[in-house]
Amino acid sequence: MRRVLALCAVAGIVTSAFAVPASAAVGYYVIRWDNTGICQVWNEDLKYKPFQWGTSTYKIVSKPLPTFAAASDLQIKLRAERRCTL
Repeated sequence: MRRVLALCAVAGIVTSAFAVPASAAVGYYVIRWDNTGICQVWNEDLKYKPFQWGTSTYKIVSKPLPTFAAASDLQIKLRAERRCTL
């Protein structure tokens, strides 16, 4: 019984070690809309890109960031520098 429990514990640890790099691969970007100047955090794991209509286009203004919190902090910093309006 102890061997089975130890084997299950090792299997759980190994499985979680493989799961961490997969979740770290998801990247977040800060994009800036040209017509309004609004910056937005965008997850590259989403199926669709942001919808551009009419003269509304966007540019990626950051490198890929590993977490939403890091992207949000960068967005706040860009607002403080007056590079984004909202």
